[in-house]
Amino acid sequence: MKRLPKGIPTILFLFILFLFSLNSFAQNKNEQAIRKILQSQTEEWNKGNIVSFMSGYWQSDSLLFVGSSGANYGFANTLKNYQKGYPDTAAMGKLSFDILQVRPLSDTYYFVLGKWHLTRSIGNLNGLYTLLFKKINGQWKIVVDHSS
Repeated sequence: MKRLPKGIPTILFLFILFLFSLNSFAQNKNEQAIRKILQSQTEEWNKGNIVSFMSGYWQSDSLLFVGSSGANYGFANTLKNYQKGYPDTAAMGKLSFDILQVRPLSDTYYFVLGKWHLTRSIGNLNGLYTLLFKKINGQWKIVVDHSS
């Protein structure tokens, strides 16, 4: 049986370790970008700016939002429903997210699970959410939102 030259196993091990660290770095970079989007959404909501809050969503008729009224498609419909349900800053309150999981599904999809909470003078609200993020034209966008 032929043996590998001295040092080759170490080089192979280091190369494999390098490949794993590159993948981990990419995942961390993507997760940071997704967390930044959710932080920006929180800030915009708390300013009373639903339109800017929506910048985290995919501007497409294929955007899927599932809430208490069922499944609704489209960016415009989602925006309209938010504006109808939260017509002013009293109804909007102050939003906070508790992110429970951010998991890569592939190079272009991430799954997010969390809790949302609205602190409002007219009564607090809270629930859970699951989000499907997709990398579209180099940017992460929410393509599916299920909030309850």
